[in-house]
Amino acid sequence: MTKEERDRAEARVNKVTKAAQDARSGKTDREAEAKAVLDNMAKLKALRLAREAAAPAPSAATPKKTRAKTKTSGEKAPALSDWLAGQQSGGRRI
Repeated sequence: MTKEERDRAEARVNKVTKAAQDARSGKTDREAEAKAVLDNMAKLKALRLAREAAAPAPSAATPKKTRAKTKTSGEKAPALSDWLAGQQSGGRRI
């Protein structure tokens, strides 16, 4: 083996070694970033839960809005012809 061939082989080995180190370095960088994101999410969740625990619960005395009933159970619906006439007079095309 000549000196030139040895230099080329050594350069290839160095190149492969450097690529492997870069890959490991990149992987550890990604893992570190992912861990930082997860830690931040956990911190924010703990703060949110603490804030919700400290805040007073909504009072049960606050009335909830209910839908207005359109008709009572004893009231009869208008006839179809009356309903259609009302729709046409309201400007709807039927």
